[in-house]
Formats: sequence, C-alpha cells, structure tokens
Amino acid sequence: MKLFQREQRSLFGEILDWMLTPLLLLWPISLALTWLVAQGIANKPFDRALEYNAHALAQLITVHKGKAQFNLPQPASEILRADDSDMVYYQVTGPVGELLSGERALPLPPEDEVHVPGEVLLRDAELRGIDIRMAYIWVRLPGREARQALVQVAETREKRSVLATEIIKGVMLPQFVILPLAVLLVWLALARGIKPLNQLEERIRARNSDDLSPLDHRTVPLEVAPLVASVNDLLTRLSDSLATQKRFLTDAAHQLKTPLAGLRMQADLAQREGTSNEELKRSLQQIGHASIRATHTVNQLLALARAESSSTLKAFVACDMARLTIEVVRDSVPRALEKHIDLGYDGAQPGDPGVWVDGNSTLLKELVRNLLDNAMNYTPSSLDKPGVITARVLADPFGRMLVVQVEDSGPGVPEAERELIFQPFYRALGSGADGSGLGLPIVQEIARQHGAELTVEDAHPGQTPPGACFTLRLPARPVDL
Repeated sequence: MKLFQREQRSLFGEILDWMLTPLLLLWPISLALTWLVAQGIANKPFDRALEYNAHALAQLITVHKGKAQFNLPQPASEILRADDSDMVYYQVTGPVGELLSGERALPLPPEDEVHVPGEVLLRDAELRGIDIRMAYIWVRLPGREARQALVQVAETREKRSVLATEIIKGVMLPQFVILPLAVLLVWLALARGIKPLNQLEERIRARNSDDLSPLDHRTVPLEVAPLVASVNDLLTRLSDSLATQKRFLTDAAHQLKTPLAGLRMQADLAQREGTSNEELKRSLQQIGHASIRATHTVNQLLALARAESSSTLKAFVACDMARLTIEVVRDSVPRALEKHIDLGYDGAQPGDPGVWVDGNSTLLKELVRNLLDNAMNYTPSSLDKPGVITARVLADPFGRMLVVQVEDSGPGVPEAERELIFQPFYRALGSGADGSGLGLPIVQEIARQHGAELTVEDAHPGQTPPGACFTLRLPARPVDL
C-alpha cells in the first residue's frame, strides 16, 4: 500500500511511506486489541461480584427431612436488587432439577459439563434475547446419597459495556492527538535529515560547467559519503578524459597543420608566373605526397578514435588469429615489394589447435596491420640489401596463451624509448621514416581492450642492427580435448 504515488520515485516520499504506512495500518489493529483488553478489564470486577453472590446464595441451601430447601431472608435479598443499569437474576434448583427459588427461565449449564461441587464457574448466555453473564456453583447436599443442588446468578451486561467504552475512550482519545503530532514530527525529522542532500544539490548546481574538482565529502552524512566518493571518482575520470581529448586534439591539429601548409605552399608555387612545366610537375608531385600524408594521418586519427570508443566494441566472437594475420600479411605484400622488403609469415596455420581467441576481428586485423606498417616504416631496405620482416603466430598446445610477433631487421628501439613509442604522435628522432606517430598507440589500445600484453625488445640482441620484435600475448580459447 502506497500513500503517496509518484511517477518518479522520491527518497523523501519513499521513507515517509515506509514510516507512515505501518503506523496507519497498526492503528486500527491497536483499536481492536484495546477493545478486547478493555472487555477483559471490565469483566473482572463484575465477575467477582457474581461469584460472591453465588457463594452467598449457596450457603442458604438447607436439607429438612431429606428435602432441599432455600430460604432467602430480607437482608440477603438486598444483594440481588436491581441497579440503575443492569438486572440481576438468580435461580436455585434441587437435586432432581426442581426449582427451589428464583427465575425459572435462566438457562441450565451444559449437560456434558463435569460437576465440581464448591467451584464457581462463569459463562455467557442469553435470556429473552438479552445477553447476560452467569456465575453458577454446584452445592453438595448432606446425606448418604451424592446429591447436588445448583445455584445460578446472572446479570445483564450494560455496566460492562459502559466501563469498556470508558476505557477505550481513555486510551484512544489521546491517540487522536498523538497520531497527527507523530506524523508532523516524522515529516519535520525527514525534512531536516534530507536537508544535507538539498544543500549538496545546490552546491552542484552552483558550479561552473568546467569545474570538475572533487566534492567535499566531509560535509555530507556518512550514508551519502560513498555516493559522493563515486561521483568524485567519476569527476576525476571525466577530467582525465577531457584532458586527454584536449591534448589529442591539439596534437592532431599540429600534425595536420604541416601537410596542409605544404599543400598551400606547393599550390602557390604552381600558380607563379613563369613556372616551367618541370617545376609545375614537381609541385604537383609534392601536392600528391602531402595529400597522401594528410589522408594517412586522418585515417590513423579515425582508427585511434574508433579503437578508444567503447561504443564500437561489439560482442567478442571466436577469431582464428593465424588466419587474420595471414590475410593482413597478404594485403601488405604490394607495399613490401615496393620497398624491396622480404615480408613473410611463420608459425601456426589456420585451424590449428590454440589459434582461436575471443575478440573483434576488425580491430585485431587493424592491430596486426599497424605493427607491419610500423616495421616497414622503420626497416631500411634496398634492392641490394633487402630488409626482412616476419610475422608469426605461436599457439599454446594447452590453449592458455596465444603469441603474435612482428619481427624486423631495422635499427630497433632503444630501451629508453620503449615506453614513449606508445604515446600518440611520438616519433623517433633522426629516423626519417614516414608516419603519423599513431600506429603504435592504436595497437596499444586494441591490445588493452582484448586483455592482451604488448612488449617490445631486440629481435637479435648483440647484433648490429639489433632489429625490433613486438610481442602480443592474447588469452586463447581453451582447446577442446
């Protein structure tokens, strides 16, 4: 039962409902219990009076010449006089049920009841359609035979009802004052208890849109402190995310500025008067190179944004890592031939045990492609001395870990730069290699999303050049035995 129905749940209303609903439900139950208790309290004194009267009348029974007799003197009859509100009746019967004195119409006790001489019993009955309360006692008569007489005293219930009603009034009338007062006090207590939440709301609303500083958890109740701590954690992560985005946009604008400036300069050179055909062709070639570089940078930026966006992560499916790697190697062969690089694949074959992983096939192919592009960018190669790049997939026969490696014969990565190369737009100085500095950050982000570990080390330690070996360790799907 809800006293306050709302389309949107209110904490204040919810607490008020749970406090007032039981209170209002228990109130009528309290009325009923109080009435029952009042009835019992009202019956006790009048029941004692009936028991006394029954004992007094029992003492007036005598036996004369073997017959039971009952004599009610005038003083004794005073105890049976009627009062202003109730009527009192009595009945005395002999051993064989003959009426000795009193009201004949009084009902007799149940026939199956065990007779206990000298013990006063009480019961409710009805006389001429009026509810009465009766006290009765069995009296053992003198003589050899076990004979018993019955004495019954009855009284109407008007005084009892009046007394019970007065008790009810005395108990319940104060509750009509206390209950509204209790509701008011509960309302005020809840309003005061929720006031810190309202103050917290006002402080949050008063903040500027760019203010992501943590909230003061010391000014809120202990029950709200975990919520404030969670909000502070969210604000911290949001602040870090915004800072990363600002830094990324700044770096992206800087990286795009160079090729765009080159495009504008070459266009201006081509439009000069007296430009020869040779100079015009050279300017057009430079414009083509600059546009390719700008296109590559934009594609890498989009790939990084796609990799970092959680909305692009669909449900992972089973992927054959050997097949994906071989497909990427085949797609990279034309560029490798153009640069005179010996590109090959080594390791597990598609369908072998242990080559399956749970992941996004598009992102995993992007990961391998960026590793191969990075290797081709930094591996010196010529027709006389071609560079060597090898992609391999090593499957664990027990299906616990899958290793993907891209190894090259280039100058390698100095140990001091092995963490820097995974930062956006970082490029090794003096290499002269083409690139945007986004390939390895893309690889790192895709690896993180797949729960993989990415490391780099020398491919041929102790040799010159040492080469570079990028190793990716992916959790493999268990092998079905």
